[in-house]
Amino acid sequence: MRFERLRIQGLRCLTDVAVELGEGIHVFVGPNGAGKTSVLEAAYLLSHGRSFRSGAREALVQRGSPSLAVFAELRSTDDARRRLGLGRNGPRWEARVDGVDVPLGVLVQACAVVCFEPGSHELIAGAAEQRRRFLDWGVFHVEHGFIGAWRRYQRALKQRNALLRTGAAGPDELYAPWEHELGETGAAIDAYRRAYLDRLSPVLAASAGFLLPELGSVALRYRRGWADDRDLAGVLAEQRGRDLARGHTTMGAHRADWSLAFEHAPLREHLSRGQEKLTALSCLLAQAELHAERRGEWPIVCLDDLASELDLAHQAAVVERLAAVGAQVLVTGTECPVPLQPRPHRMFHVEQGQIRPLL
Repeated sequence: MRFERLRIQGLRCLTDVAVELGEGIHVFVGPNGAGKTSVLEAAYLLSHGRSFRSGAREALVQRGSPSLAVFAELRSTDDARRRLGLGRNGPRWEARVDGVDVPLGVLVQACAVVCFEPGSHELIAGAAEQRRRFLDWGVFHVEHGFIGAWRRYQRALKQRNALLRTGAAGPDELYAPWEHELGETGAAIDAYRRAYLDRLSPVLAASAGFLLPELGSVALRYRRGWADDRDLAGVLAEQRGRDLARGHTTMGAHRADWSLAFEHAPLREHLSRGQEKLTALSCLLAQAELHAERRGEWPIVCLDDLASELDLAHQAAVVERLAAVGAQVLVTGTECPVPLQPRPHRMFHVEQGQIRPLL
């Protein structure tokens, strides 16, 4: 999978730019604040429907611009081509595939992008929500039934939480239908997640062993959000009084989490910041590799500010790995990373919101 063309309008400092892309490695260089990261952000938006940067969605839109839009021409390994578009004018996203308006999920399904950036260590050190997003994005791209179960679960969760916020216990018949729906869909989500993690685990072990051999073997631990030996609907009925006091549902698939335990660093707190980054990168590369095994093609890989995030040895290792599998790679930096200089690559200069090809 690769982008052949990417056009960006009204995204942060990028007023209206277009980039022609090909196979292999592409490097975007320029001073800080020039718009390099926004190029990767545009690619990521098409695949996730959100930015990898923190902050309000409104901050994505260029100051003074009424809207933003990202368009891409995508080519798959089997030579199939698709035209993708994502726009925002007001509070809602609008998505298009091959000129047809589609739900955002259809667009996200058509395009796979993984990104390693300065905030990626939050996948390991941050809140559980980050890890659930990582997990569910991977499941979504390989299990077609997942999105339906996830939407049903979210709808039932919203209804139960609305009841809880009223502060009234109410009759059992008021809560029971939503708790039954949460139990049924929560079990389905849990099964999808467990199956995905079972497949991811050996790939992740190899990826972590490649980047962090000094930490020894790694184990992936998963917590589904309620007791393993209990039915979720029954748990929710029992916990209704506590949930009423708190005003929200405290157990369920929306509380799931996972973690990694290394042989020589069994707790997250044992990892240095650099090791957190490499662990997160191991997870992202493992997810990309599993995607390739299941879908027959590597996702597009974005590496933001590579030279600042990794030392030379790890930069070289990652570049060698991605070059070997033929992934399309988009890299940013104030200058071309040293390990890339002797390798074939395309280079673009980014400055004041403009992009100019150099090589």
